[in-house]
Amino acid sequence: MDAERLAMIGALVQQQNQNLLRLQQAVDRRRIERRRRDRVVWVRQWILRRPEHGLYDKLMVELRNEDPRAFQHFMRMPPAMFDEVVQRLTPRLTKQDTNYRASLEPGLKVAITLRHLASGNTYRNMQYAWRVPHNTISVVVREVVKAIIEEYTDEVLFCPTTEQGWRDLADQWYQRWNFPHTVGAIDGKHVACKAPSNSGSEFYNYKGFYSVILFAMVDADYKFTYIDVSGNGSSSDAQIYNESDLHRGLDQNRIHAFPQPDPLPNDNQDVPYFIIGDDAFSLRTYLMKPYSTRNLTHEERIFNYRLSRARRVVENAFGILANRFQILLTTMQHHHETVRTIVEACCILHNLMRTRYPVLQNRLVDRAQPDGNLQPGAWKEGRNLEDTIVVQGPNTDSRDGKRQRNLLKHWCNSLAGSVDWQERMVAIN
Repeated sequence: MDAERLAMIGALVQQQNQNLLRLQQAVDRRRIERRRRDRVVWVRQWILRRPEHGLYDKLMVELRNEDPRAFQHFMRMPPAMFDEVVQRLTPRLTKQDTNYRASLEPGLKVAITLRHLASGNTYRNMQYAWRVPHNTISVVVREVVKAIIEEYTDEVLFCPTTEQGWRDLADQWYQRWNFPHTVGAIDGKHVACKAPSNSGSEFYNYKGFYSVILFAMVDADYKFTYIDVSGNGSSSDAQIYNESDLHRGLDQNRIHAFPQPDPLPNDNQDVPYFIIGDDAFSLRTYLMKPYSTRNLTHEERIFNYRLSRARRVVENAFGILANRFQILLTTMQHHHETVRTIVEACCILHNLMRTRYPVLQNRLVDRAQPDGNLQPGAWKEGRNLEDTIVVQGPNTDSRDGKRQRNLLKHWCNSLAGSVDWQERMVAIN
C-alpha cells in the first residue's frame, strides 16, 4: 500500500514538473514574439544618416583636406600612414553585405578603433558621433586590434635575428647614451582595467586598483623589441621577467645569434653583452642594474648615473606610448584579455610610428645635449603609466654579475670610458 502511494505521488510530481516546463516554454515563446513585434526597424534612422553626418564621412574628410595636422592629432597618425594601415588591413576587415544592412567599410573600422585608442572614450559615448551602435563598435575594436597584431607584428616588433643586428643595437646605445654593450632596457607598467569576475586579488595591485602589466624591452630609439602582456596586477617586474621567454633565452644562452663577449670601447678585456634594468631585477652577466643607493662611493655614483641615463629610454618609450594612446591612462572597461590585445596593438602602432615618422615624436622624448644635460620630454607634462612594485627580497645577484658590474664601473671612471660631463652631473644630482 505504501509503495502504491509513493508511486502515485511520484507520478503527480512528474506531471506537475512537465506542466511547469510547458508553461515556461509558452512564456518564452510569447516574450520572443513580443520582441519581434516591437522591433519595427532593423537600423535606427539616425544611424542610416551616417554618410551625411558621421565623423568618418564628414569631419575626417574636412581635416584631411584642410588641416592635416589636426587629422594627425585626431587619428594619432598622419593621413598617409592612416591610408597605409587601412590598405594593409582591408583584406582582414572586409565583410560581406547582408539583406538587412551593408557592412562597415574597413576605413571606418580603423578610424573608430584609432580614435578609441587615442581618446579612451567609451563605446556608448562614441556611438553618437560616429553613428555606429555601441555593440557594433565593441566588435569592431576587437576585430581591428587583432588585425593590426597579425599584420604588423613580424614587421615592426621583433628582436634581431643576426649577430650583427644585436651589435648594431649595442652601437646605437653607445652612440646615443654612452653606455657600452647594451642591447635593451627593460621595465614594466600597470594598465588599469575593471575587476575581472572571480579573479580575487590576482589583478589587484599594490597601488590599489586592478590592472594588467605591460613588461617590455626597448632599443635606443624608443622602439619596443620585446613585450609581454600576460602579467596580472599583483605580479612584480621580476616575477614577470623570470617567467618570460626573454629571461629563459638569456639565462640558458638560447637567444638566436646573441653576440659573443668582446672588449669594451678603447679596452682589451672581453665583456658579455647585456640588457639594463632597475633594482627590481637580479644582477647577472646578461643584466646590469645600479648599485644599492646606500653608502655609494664616488665611482659607484658615476656608474649609477651613466646606467640610469641609458635606462631612461624605456621610461620615455612608455611615456610616448601613453601620451599617444590615452586609453592606457583610463580604467579600461573591456574583458581583461581584450585589454591585453589592445595594449599589444598600441605597442605595435607606436613602433610603426617610430619607424615611419620618428621626427614627429621627438618633442615627446628626453633629448641629450652635448654638455650631458637632458632636456625633459613633453611626455612628463601629463599623466603617465604607474610603475610596477619593486620587490625587496634576498640578494640573488650572481658573483660573475657583480664582477662584471665592477669592471663596467672602472671603465666608466677611466680614460677609456669616461665622458666630460659625468663629474658635473653627479655633483648636481
